[in-house]
Amino acid sequence: MDQQRLAVAFWFLLAVVLIAVFLLVRQRRTTRAWQVRAEEAEARVRIRAEEEQHLVNARLPALAESLSHRPVEVPGPRHPGAAEDHERVLALFADSVRQASTRGEQSARATLKAMMRAVQSLSNEQQVAISAMQDRHDDPDVLAGLMRIDHMNSQLNRRAQATAVLCGSWPGQQRSASSLTDVARGATSRIRDYLRVNVPAESDVAVVSRAVEPVVLAVAELLDNGARHSPPNTSVEVNFQQAHNGMVVMIDDGGVGMTVEELQRAARLLAGDGACDINRLGDPPQVGFAVIGVLAKRYGFRVSVDTRSPYGGVRAVVFLPTELLTRVSKPTMPDNAVALPPQQRPAAPVDDTVLGRTPGGLPRRRRTQPIDQGPPPSAPAGPAPADQRIATGLAAWKRGTDSGRAITPPPVAEGNTQA
Repeated sequence: MDQQRLAVAFWFLLAVVLIAVFLLVRQRRTTRAWQVRAEEAEARVRIRAEEEQHLVNARLPALAESLSHRPVEVPGPRHPGAAEDHERVLALFADSVRQASTRGEQSARATLKAMMRAVQSLSNEQQVAISAMQDRHDDPDVLAGLMRIDHMNSQLNRRAQATAVLCGSWPGQQRSASSLTDVARGATSRIRDYLRVNVPAESDVAVVSRAVEPVVLAVAELLDNGARHSPPNTSVEVNFQQAHNGMVVMIDDGGVGMTVEELQRAARLLAGDGACDINRLGDPPQVGFAVIGVLAKRYGFRVSVDTRSPYGGVRAVVFLPTELLTRVSKPTMPDNAVALPPQQRPAAPVDDTVLGRTPGGLPRRRRTQPIDQGPPPSAPAGPAPADQRIATGLAAWKRGTDSGRAITPPPVAEGNTQA
């Protein structure tokens, strides 16, 4: 009996031990599994925290900078599997920034456009006042000063016009068809260093009316760029060349040229890309190539600056297709006309005596003697500035024309006509 009890007790204890061992093993496995899960959760939390820190400190700032039109590469996630939600955040952030940027850009463009219109209006009024003063005065010093003011006003108007075009405005002036020579001369008159520009002789190829002002503005920006980036003792050469489907205006300067990065940027702007936001154009904004790109894209001509000038600088090429060109007759002078040198004083008007009338009713006159206009203006001791020389010639010409208009011819005797 005692042996049976001992056997039962033994087996019972053995079963308890086995159960206890089983429970201990199971508990250990469960604890290990929970430990692994906890470690994995900690790793996921750590990775997510690192990814969020990377998002806040690196990705979002880079995205914001890239959306502000700077060439910045936005880094990708460190752990792609943990950044799925972040991509949606980035997309929402980018969309919000683009909308805010678009609203700011539209507001800035509208403000600049209105300001430039006001400046252009004032500049045009000033131009009218200057022209009126030039008609009233014949003193060389006054005319020289008015010409300098006129030239500065032309430059101011060009800057305002270029900014307005960049903001979506039209050039604002409608001109008749003009020869390429007149286009080049008109562009030259709008830059500071106009005396350094050499324009070729008269051409019978002309730009159609609707494209004259855009081409003039584009060529003026290229001339100004070439003159500003080349030594002051060098010239800027303008030449025309026939192409099989249009004409080419070539502008060569003797500057330092352009780097690869500058050429790439210029090519992008001249193609009309990236010029819609003035914030992309630097501080202060460099609007020249951007304005040319806008005009070229809008009116159908092409501009490039990727060719080296034979003088060591840059060759700017303006290609005008056939649809923007027409023909005009070259200006001719009468056979008996004599061209005066720029500095020669025009001849004084002559008085005459009416001898009768022609069959067509026109008075027949006989010249007598020149009308005294007073002594010519004294020549300066040294070489006069270009504005002063031109002003002196204009003053003498104006005095002569005014004096000629003041002459009242004597009455024609009745019956004294000749067949």
